[in-house]
Amino acid sequence: MNLPSSGPRRVPGLRREEVALLVGVSVDYYIRLEQGRERGPSVQVVDALSIALRLTEDDRQHLLRLAGLTPRARSTAVRDRVDPSLLQLMDLWPGNPAIVYNRAYDVLASNALADALFHDWAHSRNLMHVVFADPTARTFYRDWHEVARNSVAGFRLGYGHAPDDPRIQQVLTELLDRSPEFAHLWTRHDVRGKALERKRFDHHAVGALTLTMQTFDVRSSPGQELVVYHAESASPSHEALALLGSLAATSRVESFGSTDPLMVSEQGPPAEP
Repeated sequence: MNLPSSGPRRVPGLRREEVALLVGVSVDYYIRLEQGRERGPSVQVVDALSIALRLTEDDRQHLLRLAGLTPRARSTAVRDRVDPSLLQLMDLWPGNPAIVYNRAYDVLASNALADALFHDWAHSRNLMHVVFADPTARTFYRDWHEVARNSVAGFRLGYGHAPDDPRIQQVLTELLDRSPEFAHLWTRHDVRGKALERKRFDHHAVGALTLTMQTFDVRSSPGQELVVYHAESASPSHEALALLGSLAATSRVESFGSTDPLMVSEQGPPAEP
């Protein structure tokens, strides 16, 4: 639909009257909806609003949940047990860092290469704490600001699925109290699930790494996600990742007297950082 010209704009974006026209509702109804005074929009109105505002599918699903139009997660607590068959699968990837985390971003399981990549989780096994509370995060993540935005958007998506979950509430409260950057990003209400993306790291032992990240929903445990990292073949990052694996294996032999090339660690929610 082509909107009629209404003169110069002081700020970019659609006016309320234009959004209402695109959605097919009255301006008064849209204002009530925007202000939270209209609490019963239909699926059709939410879908039309998603199209008018060019929302992503993650945004649309989040909006439907906010409107009470989709069921919320039944469980009252995030699941912290990882399927043994998934742990065995992770054991078969000695050259790929792999982790499993829940909606609170607690890392529930990780293979040895992931432990080495994330410095053996010296600060915390919660990824939100790693990004916002670890003092080395801004050098470890070479694109920290982008990582921070995406992390908050993903955390809000999990929060939308289970806003009453006590562990999610605990992590949210901690970050709002301790991190002004997180508090600012939380007010943006961005919602975005993890997908195929690249991350750049600066690891103290092997230097610069550029890794592609693949994310998969764990069907056997709703709310858990598996993340697997890999480096482009024959690239400097591939060589650095191989070196990191070698260093991790050597360290493990010295610590445990074992030649087992990989050991998957499984833990519940971490202690407070």
